[in-house]
Amino acid sequence: MYAPSCFREDRAEQLCRLIHDHPFAAVVVHTANGLVANHLPFEWVDGALHGHVARGNELAKLDGAEVLAIFQGPDGYISPNWYPTKQETHREVPTWNYAVAHVHGRLKVVEDATWLRALLERLTDHHEATEPQPWRVTDAPDNHVEKSLHAIVGIEIAVERIEGKFKLNQNHPERNRLGVIAGLRRRDGDGDAELAALMARQEASKA
Repeated sequence: MYAPSCFREDRAEQLCRLIHDHPFAAVVVHTANGLVANHLPFEWVDGALHGHVARGNELAKLDGAEVLAIFQGPDGYISPNWYPTKQETHREVPTWNYAVAHVHGRLKVVEDATWLRALLERLTDHHEATEPQPWRVTDAPDNHVEKSLHAIVGIEIAVERIEGKFKLNQNHPERNRLGVIAGLRRRDGDGDAELAALMARQEASKA
């Protein structure tokens, strides 16, 4: 990934937060038929990613393969009109701000039914937490749960390396970054509030 030093994010807490807040990843692996990408939700557990796939998925047959999991955080179009310096020099152009984490590691296929059920229960409890009446795995009939478990396998990606890129106008002066935060909040489109909040956290961490 192209990541100029000003945009590179190496802080573990920032990368883990991005993965926690945006757990749906694109998983890329090289197979005999070329590059293959799948899209899966993951859980971060002690330096590894845990997830599951259908038994018919290519990943279920690639134990030991080298994989890349791409997690996409908030992103959005940035208008040059939001930069105070634009009013002075007019030497500004549009850009796109975003945050991503690339996780490199080795794939392990997990057939352990106990491990797999525990994963499904944790994932369900996490994503159902905001529901008025959270659904639980135990709400489904036991035979249906068992049938579902037989149709999937667990996957674990042992993390070997993480690359982070938070492109958030770090190559601009502070007043331009604050102008972008204000512009995003004013526009308030899809994802703008989250992107503004991320930029605001980055500014606060410099204080």
